[in-house]
Amino acid sequence: MGAGSGAGDETAWTTPIVGPEALAAALRSADPPVVLDVRWRLGGPHGRADHLTGHVPTAGFVDLDSELADPAGGGGPGGRHPLPSTARLEKALRLCGVRGSSRVVAYDDGDGSVAARAWWLLRWAGLPADRVAVLDGGWAAWRAAGLPRDTGPLAPQDGTIVVRPGRMPVIDANGAAAVADVGVLLDARAAVRYRGEQEPVDPRAGHVPGAVSAPSTEHVGPDGRWLSREALAERFGGLGVVRGRTVGAYCGSGVAAASVVLALEYAGLRTPERPASLYAGSWSDWCSDRSRPVATGAEPGEPGP
Repeated sequence: MGAGSGAGDETAWTTPIVGPEALAAALRSADPPVVLDVRWRLGGPHGRADHLTGHVPTAGFVDLDSELADPAGGGGPGGRHPLPSTARLEKALRLCGVRGSSRVVAYDDGDGSVAARAWWLLRWAGLPADRVAVLDGGWAAWRAAGLPRDTGPLAPQDGTIVVRPGRMPVIDANGAAAVADVGVLLDARAAVRYRGEQEPVDPRAGHVPGAVSAPSTEHVGPDGRWLSREALAERFGGLGVVRGRTVGAYCGSGVAAASVVLALEYAGLRTPERPASLYAGSWSDWCSDRSRPVATGAEPGEPGP
C-alpha cells in the first residue's frame, strides 16, 4: 500500500487504501498529497471541533452535510445526502488545495464510509483512480501509529481543480431495481435495518426487493483497518458478486454505499474503468415513494418493478 506505481509515476497510489506510515512518508516527500479530514457523526457533534483539536498534518476539514452533499432536509426524493452541485464540491476541494494533478487522501474516525464518500466524489469529479485513496484505519490508526498531528484550521488554499462530474456510474430507483433483477444490488446498511426490524432514520423499514444484505461495517476488522483484498473478495463472492456481473450498491443516504464501491475495487472484483454503480439517493430516496415495493426479512425477496 502507498506510493509508487508500476507505470513509473512515483507519486501514484497503487491501491485505494493507504496505510498511516505510507501517508506519513508521502507527506514528507517533495510532492505531498492533499489530505481531507471528513470526520462526521449521525446526529453530531460536528466533526470540525474534533478537527481543530487534532488532525493529520496539512489536512483540511470538509463537511459531509454541507460540502460533500447538497442540502436535502429530512430526505425525500433524491435522498438525505444528494450528490453535491459542481460549484459546491469545487469550492470545498479548492479551499483544501486540490488541483487536477493532486494526490488526495481522505480519512474519518469511523469505518471508512465517510472517507469513501469523499474518495467516490473525487473520482466522480474526474480525478484518476491512482490519485485518490482512503487512509486505512482513519484517525484512530494514525494516532495508534504515534504519528504527528496538527491543531487549528487549515488556511484557505489555492486549489484549481475543475470538477467534471459523471466519471462514476450513478443509478436512480429504477436503475437500482434493474440491477437487483439482472445482477447483484448490495445494501450497505446494518442487517437489522435491511430486515426491517429497525429504522431509526427513514419513514419506512425494509429493503429494495431483490437486494442482498452487505453491511459496510464488515469491510473492516476489530481494529478499524480494512480487511485484506483476499478476505473482501471472499466475502463479496459469497454474496454473489463475480467479475463481469452487474453490481450496484445503496445504503441509507448514499454514503456507506460508496465504501462498497471502494471495497469491490480494492478486492479486484471491479476495475477503475468499470466500477460498481452507486444508487446515490439510496433507501432515503426509495422509501419516499409509497408506490415502490418494500421487502422485509433476511431474504432478498423478489426484485421489484
